Amino acid sequence: MLNEKDEELLSILRCNARASVSDIAKALNVSRTAIQKRISKLENNGIIKSYTVELGQNYTQDLVNVNVSLKVKPNKRNNVCIALRKIHQIEYIYSISGDYDLLMTIAVQTLAQLSDILEQICSLPGVERTNSSIILDTIFKR
Repeated sequence: MLNEKDEELLSILRCNARASVSDIAKALNVSRTAIQKRISKLENNGIIKSYTVELGQNYTQDLVNVNVSLKVKPNKRNNVCIALRKIHQIEYIYSISGDYDLLMTIAVQTLAQLSDILEQICSLPGVERTNSSIILDTIFKR
């Protein structure tokens, strides 16, 4: 169970994973040693899995973001998912209920690149059909 200081620490790291232990300690009004111990505990308990790069607006503002739903033959689903993971423009793959089996979010630099990726996805053995929706605007994002 996380306490309030752990939650505050995670909040700081979500905003800036490169924040120094000293800066975090100042923000939370605790010692550097206490922060280092908390970070180690969170890492060891699997709360903090990794530190990552968040792409800046200069790169992401021109990306075309697309939701793609896939209908997949049940006995081919695992193979399809393995193949999809190799397409680095796919950001998320979700298992969903309803008429489709998988929902993906893809980010590409051009519509031509999107077309190529969709063709690649459609040619995978087991993919029965797709449905794509280009995201025009983000109304709300956490």
